[in-house]
This record gives sequence, C-alpha cells and structure tokens, in this order.
Amino acid sequence: MPKKNSNDKTKKADNPNVIGLRADVLEQPITDTLEVNYMPYAMSVIVSRAIPEIDGFKPSHRKLLYTMYKMGLMTGARTKSANIVGQTMRLNPHGDAAIYDTMVRLSKGYGALLTPFVDSKGNFGKVYSRDMACAASRYTEAKLAPICSLIFGDIDKDTVDFVDNYDSTMTEPSLLPTTFPNVLVSANTGIAVGMASNICGFNLEEVCQAAIEYISDPNCNLAQTLKAPDFPTGGELIYNAAELDSIYETGRGSVKVRARWKYMKEDNLIEITEIPYSTTAEAIIDKVADLVKTGKIRDISDMRDETDLSGLKLTIDLKRGVEPEKLMAKLFKQTPLMDNFSCNFNILVGGVPRVMGVREILSEWTAWRVDCVKRRVFSDLQKKKDKLHLLRGLQKILLDIDKAISIIRATEEEDEVVPNLMIGFGIDNKQAEYVAEIRLRNINRAYILKRTEETGALENEITDLEDTLGSSSRINSIIVSELKEAIKKFGAERMTQIVYEDEIETFEEEEHFEDYAVNIFLSKEGYFKKITPMSLRMSGEQKYKENDGAFLNFESQNKNELLIFTDQHQVYKARIRDFDDTKASNLGTYLPTALEMDEGENVIYILDPGDYLGHMLFFFENGKVARLELSVYATKLNRKKLTGAYSDKSPLCALMPLYEDIELAASSSDGRTIIFNTSLLAPKTTRSTIGVSMMSLRKNRVLERVLPLDQTAITEPQRYRVRAIPAAGAIIKPEDKGEKQMQLFEQEEPESIS
Repeated sequence: MPKKNSNDKTKKADNPNVIGLRADVLEQPITDTLEVNYMPYAMSVIVSRAIPEIDGFKPSHRKLLYTMYKMGLMTGARTKSANIVGQTMRLNPHGDAAIYDTMVRLSKGYGALLTPFVDSKGNFGKVYSRDMACAASRYTEAKLAPICSLIFGDIDKDTVDFVDNYDSTMTEPSLLPTTFPNVLVSANTGIAVGMASNICGFNLEEVCQAAIEYISDPNCNLAQTLKAPDFPTGGELIYNAAELDSIYETGRGSVKVRARWKYMKEDNLIEITEIPYSTTAEAIIDKVADLVKTGKIRDISDMRDETDLSGLKLTIDLKRGVEPEKLMAKLFKQTPLMDNFSCNFNILVGGVPRVMGVREILSEWTAWRVDCVKRRVFSDLQKKKDKLHLLRGLQKILLDIDKAISIIRATEEEDEVVPNLMIGFGIDNKQAEYVAEIRLRNINRAYILKRTEETGALENEITDLEDTLGSSSRINSIIVSELKEAIKKFGAERMTQIVYEDEIETFEEEEHFEDYAVNIFLSKEGYFKKITPMSLRMSGEQKYKENDGAFLNFESQNKNELLIFTDQHQVYKARIRDFDDTKASNLGTYLPTALEMDEGENVIYILDPGDYLGHMLFFFENGKVARLELSVYATKLNRKKLTGAYSDKSPLCALMPLYEDIELAASSSDGRTIIFNTSLLAPKTTRSTIGVSMMSLRKNRVLERVLPLDQTAITEPQRYRVRAIPAAGAIIKPEDKGEKQMQLFEQEEPESIS
C-alpha cells in the first residue's frame, strides 16, 4: 500500500475540484473525469445508438436487418425470432431483450412504421396499446419484408463501407444502401446525451415523388408533392401551412393529429377506429374516465375498448339527446383524441448530428445516393474489365489450341503450367490461371469461340459504364428510375387523412351562469370583494386587515370581466363570475394570489371595461400623460395576462378611466398646478407609448397628483387653466389647497367610478 503523503489534506483544500477520499485512490480533477470518462460515453450514445443516419436507420436497426439478410431470410420461410436474436448478438452485444424490442418496432405486426421491414407472425403487440405486450421471442416468427429488396439489392457491390464488429470477428455495413429516402419514410425517435431526435414518417410514394422533383429542380415546391406527414395509426391531420413550411425548412415544428370516428345512429354510440400516433387507447380511456368522474363531461354513459383482430375500436355510449359532433369537439380539446407530434429532424451526417429541414435532408440523401450508385457502377465496371481481360487471354489461346495442350502435356510439374503458358502465349498470370482451369471437355473450338464472342459486348458495356461514371445526369437518371420502381412496387395510399382548418366545425361551449348586479370593492392591499346589493344593505361596516383600508368600489354585473392593473406594467383579465359572493364582514380574496401574479407584484387599479369603448389615462412622474383606447386591452383569445400594459419609461403617478372629455387638475411637487381639458390628448393604440408632455417640470421635480376639477377645492380655476400643453402652471394659492388626493394608494375614502 503506498505511503500516505502528509500534504494530501492541504492539496485537497487548495483544489476543491480534486477527487480522492483515500490515499490509495488516484486523484483526478473533475474536469479531467468529464473529458476522459463522460465525453466518450456521450459521443457513443449520440453517434452509435440514439440518432439515426442518412439511410434512416439506427445502428441497432442496421445490425438486426443485416443479420437477417445474412441468414437468408430475404426468401423462404420464417424462422423463430429467438434464432434471429441470437445471431444478431454477434453484431449487437446489448442483450437479447434490446434486440427483440428493436425487431418488434420494425415488424408489420406492431404497426409502428408505414413500411415495416420485418414480416412477422405471432403476437408482436400494437403501437397504439400501452398494455398489449408482445409474446416472447421463442413463440414468434419473422423474416425480411419484400421492401428489403430495395435495401440489400446493392449491398454486395461495394456501395457502402464495411467495418469490423465489436470483437473484430466479422464485418458489418456502416450504412444500408436504401434506394429510396427511408430517413423520411420511417418514423424514428431517440434520446441521446444533450440532444434528441423525433422524425415523423411520410408516405413512401409522396417522398419518392418529392425526391424525383428535387433532383430535377432543387428549388421545387415540396409542399405540392409532399403534402404532410403520414402516420401508420391513421387519424386526421389538421393542415397548417405555416407550421409545415417551418418543418420543411428548419426541421422543427409540430403537427396536430386527431382521431377518426363515426356515429352509429341506430345504437346511439360513437366508434373511434384511428387515434393519433403519439398516444394510446388506454391513455384516452383513462382521461375520458377522469372527465366523467369529475363531472366535466356528462354526455357519456359508458366507454370501452372493443379492439379485436380486425383492428382498433373504442366505443362510446351516448346519453339520449346528445349531439355527437359537439361531444367530439369537447373530447378533442380535453383528451389525447387530438394530440401534437413535435418534430425534431436531428440526423447524423458524416458522424455529425444536424437538425435539417426536408429540403436539406433530400439534398444530403441525394448526394449520398449518388455516391452509392457511382460505387456500384464502378464495381460493375471493374468486374467487366476483369472478365474482358481474361477473355482476351483466351483469344490468344484460340490461335493455337494444340500448342496450349502440348505445353500443358510437356510440363512435368503442376506449378509450372501457369508460368509456361505465360511464356508460350505472352499472357499474364490471371489469364494463364483462367486458361489452366478450363476443363478438358471445354477445350474445343466451339467453346472458345463462344467465350471470345463476348468480348465485343463487354467492350460496349464497359464504354457505357465509363460514360455513366462521368455523367451526373445519367447517375441521376438511375436514381430516378429506382425511385419510380419503388413507387410502382411499394407505393400505397395515405394512412392519415388531411383535414383543412376551414373544414372543421367549431362549437363554442355554452357556459351556464347566473347574471345579477354586484358591488365590487378593492382595498389598498389588494383584497377583492364581490357583494350583492341585498347583502350590502344587510351588512354592517366593511372589514379590512390592520393598516389596510378602502381603495375603490363600483357597481357591475356578474357576467362582466375586470381589467386589473399592477405595478409591474401588466394587466390581468378576470371574470367577475369566477369569484365567490362574499359579505362585508369577510376580508375578501387576495388578488395577487388568486391571479398567480409574479412575486412582489401588487394591484394598483381595477376596472370594468364594459364594451371597451372608453379610454384610459396614465400619468407619469416625468410630466407626461398617455391616453389609450380601452380596445387595446380587448383580445379575441381568452388571455389571462397582458404584458406591457403601459409604459415603463417613468414611474406611474396616477391612472383613471375616461368616457367623455373633462377638465383635470394636475399638481407638481414644487406647488404648481395646471388645469386642462382632456380633449387636448390624442388617443393612442400602442400600449407602450410614452405619451405626450402635459406639464413642464423643473429639475428634480415630479408630477404628484391628478384629479378631476370638480373633485378639487380650487375656487379660481381661470388662474390655472391652460389652452395648450405642456405648460408650467401657476403656484397654487393656500385657499385652493385641501383637495382630496387621487393617487394610487393614498385615498382616505373609497372613490366611486362609473
């Protein structure tokens, strides 16, 4: 055991990043640990496990399919899944369970892919079911699906690189030479370290046609051909052109998919036969059951899962008199019967993860496919050149067959046959080997003439292949012809129907509530009360917390809504009916808590905007005033909070609603006052406007208060009245002081606002 260094404690104290608890443990800075241990793991997960590559496969998919190809499962009968799993472990040593899960996802029985690559037999579970598990691998059977002919057709023609497996006992392809853009056809999802990938599937026919058009014109309109994503579980996709354009260009965005259903009038029930790809039947049933239990949905008497061998079917029994369209519209809003699929097209290209749009993916796939086709053509060219070389050697033998026979007969050692033929006819080693291997029965003029007649055809084929290698248009033509062949053999109609937003019927949910007159009270601390007139007449004195008091009160209706202004330049919208009726003896509802305001945010004003036809005046300490139309706070959507309710360039001094022009008295901190008519203020429609100058202030002076003239004690208004703003104002006389101040928090009595 190494001797403990007496300075260990000092070293650890000086360097808090050093790891080491015992003297025999190697000390290592945490930064080195991350670099040496964590980063290789992170890169391995990103590059070798979770993110698909340009062929559309992850390494686990590729290893499984290649193993099945080598097992001869392209043709013939199926074999037990356990056999396939066992063989795949030669390439993928991550355990049989992980391999079998991969096979299940690629299988036809599971239904997760539009173009499944595994032809399965037995129970492989269902993608739309959370509880329907697959059978064990010893009970199921599988082989490669016919579409795999488009994947492995060129695998033996040097179209892709081969690398050693994990123990270097065999080789495997680094990519599979798919003749169609499988990366866009097969849905794929993966979570790596610090990044993820979520690729939706598209219809094979549409993808191939889009690739054909892209090859002919890289600036083509992809949306015309590649209409929208397609999912194996069907459903209806709500078409949103802007969102799809974002996905096509950036690789990020989301699509909204809803279930497909039909109403069975004779039985008064709804049958759901297709659901969104991102949910399960059990999740839908659980959510509907919760809504029924809580009373949020009262139109359903029963819901059950009637899925059988014919496919998915969820049945909803309706109560008498229920309109199915309105019920389904409600269920789409509140359950996973309508769900979003978030797209994140993160793909490995050359070992580097990149988030790409559809156009960029097609560009990368086309470039990769061009390389594959060139390698295949070059491989065919080399084979034909080698064969031509051998046949030319055979031609020389044709000149004197007897001489060749005599050379062979005269040679004493077998190893000297080839060298003697090389010397006798002036041919190289390969040609001599080829001649020496010809069987005795084939040493006749007819056989040799037949072989040498192939020379002319080979020369023409070689010339054609060389021309192909040098012509990008001919390479593109080959790719296009293969794409057309894929459409012809495996093209199919869309599973997911496209529905345009203007075709969807919308139903506004009727909210039943009682409308009646109410009195609204707000305290200085932000406590809110809603009291009916009868309760107010019967009540005694208003109750407030210590050091709190009345701030505002006004009459309104239970159906109306409120605008609640805060000191953080925000306005909250609340419906009066959402607050409970209370009594004067209660403290009321604390608005910052009820409206979930930001920390430290306080209420400074509340207002019933009615039909939003009035104006709002904001007075700032810098002497400016902003007149805003109340309509700037009206929103079509049911928003609960609007930021930037008023300008934040100067502290707010006062605010008040305005329904008709009146005269106001404004006073500054240096004792000056002006009286002006609000008609001098032009209305603005931008909430963040800084307003117009109302009062000219001296340095270090601020606007202190603003009141309607009829609420002041001013006896000589002509002394302070101005016809234009800004104005400096006049020093207020002592007899004109004593007015009730209308500031944000300093009212002595409740201020009534009509």
